[in-house]
Amino acid sequence: MPLLTLVVAACAEALSQQQHQRQQLLRGDLYLGIDCGTQGTKAVVYDATSREVVGVGSESYGLIQERRGQAEQEPRVWEAAMVSACRGALEAASARSVRGIGVSGQQHGLVALDEAYEVLRPAKLWCDTESSGEAEELASALGWGIVASFTATKLLWMKRNEPESWSRLYRVALPHDWLNLRLTGRLVMECGDASGTGLLDVEAREWDEKAAALVDAALVEKLPPLVAPTDAAGYLLPEMAARLGLAPGTPVSAGSGDNMMSALGCGVTVQGRAAASLGTSGTLFARSPEAARDPSGVVCPFLDAAGGGLPLLCTLNCASVPEEVRKGYGLDRDGIAALAAAEEVGCDGLSFLPYLVGERTPNWPWASGALVGLRPGHLARPGLLYRAALEGATFSLKKGIEALADVGVPRCDQLRLVGGGSKSPLWRKIVADACQVQVAVPAQPESAALGAALQAAALVAGAADVAEWIRENHDAPVVATVDPDPALKSAYDQAFELHNQRGADLFGRPPLL
Repeated sequence: MPLLTLVVAACAEALSQQQHQRQQLLRGDLYLGIDCGTQGTKAVVYDATSREVVGVGSESYGLIQERRGQAEQEPRVWEAAMVSACRGALEAASARSVRGIGVSGQQHGLVALDEAYEVLRPAKLWCDTESSGEAEELASALGWGIVASFTATKLLWMKRNEPESWSRLYRVALPHDWLNLRLTGRLVMECGDASGTGLLDVEAREWDEKAAALVDAALVEKLPPLVAPTDAAGYLLPEMAARLGLAPGTPVSAGSGDNMMSALGCGVTVQGRAAASLGTSGTLFARSPEAARDPSGVVCPFLDAAGGGLPLLCTLNCASVPEEVRKGYGLDRDGIAALAAAEEVGCDGLSFLPYLVGERTPNWPWASGALVGLRPGHLARPGLLYRAALEGATFSLKKGIEALADVGVPRCDQLRLVGGGSKSPLWRKIVADACQVQVAVPAQPESAALGAALQAAALVAGAADVAEWIRENHDAPVVATVDPDPALKSAYDQAFELHNQRGADLFGRPPLL
């Protein structure tokens, strides 16, 4: 064999070996994403080379609900759940390969800290409506429809109802901030999650001193420093590294609220896509250049976790509503879904107004769930009630699509479904037909935890634009699509109109006390 041929062959072999070695080094380049939710904490391990989730862990917990409107949790429960979920997810992967950590958290929750950064009281959650009176007061002063979910309202409630704890308040944190604090020893807040407090100037991306002063003159001094989505929240402390089985000093990304992280994880990194989360709550959001301005407060003025806007609306009642029906009849999900699929669109004139815990969109905190249009035999048909619950929750989201259009968000070409409800083929079809839009289901249902992992990967990669980097390198694949059936549009429109009219008749004004 000629010498030149031998040299070329040797070089090719050496290059092949180097590429193989590089692939071996890159394989297992893992990122840990954590999502602290209302019902539990979930963790995923994402392999950036194979672009797949290689480990999943979860831990459930409950709510403190001892009086009407109360919804609270102990932050220490989140920490224990985080450790358990992460260790479960890491069992399927090599912990030594984890290069970054990201944290997603339920939005709005008030974590009140004293001067030693110890928790003063259980965290008041997004679904706590005890501060609805304070919300009305702040909405009047601010000139837009802030609702009881926002952190500012919970702070004012705490000041008025718990003066001893208020006197010891030193720092304010949100759930994901508090977990970052436990992981890194550093308390900061990122603008996406901060936009859900009601205390952020979303245009300047800095704290709004006038808004904070409506709660208390000294409040702005108790708000944490703000960081950009490309910044690190800090680095993993040795104590937490030992508990998780990870390397000390592992970078922890800025993190964000669960909806912001879900947008990264389900592919809502471009305009033209929207997402609906069918979880405990229902959320609908899309990406825009800036935060939306809606004086009514129906569309929230949120920022995303990548430097843009995230017009979003949220309903307090979503997947929990059909679950109430299923449990009430003692049927499994597949069984009751089969019965519901056999029922007609519109549910024989039955409307399930799904406001079991009050409602945020529309802003009816005093509302309750209601079945309207009951006829003989309806209660003996569990599939009918289950379908009515699915349609009722869906109609709240359909109304949200109209609300997004009202603030200038273009109609989406595709609606991506995430959350537990997205696993239901029947619910996917109801959403597609009721909203007359193509529905797509991302491969990874835990989109918030995945988005947290992707943000961590973007941090380690040194990405200047988180959304663009994710879109180019890790855009979310889909596993199913459902096209709308135009023949069902009229039936759904009629049921939707009836649903809206009945809700307005029952709950369109505050009750007489």
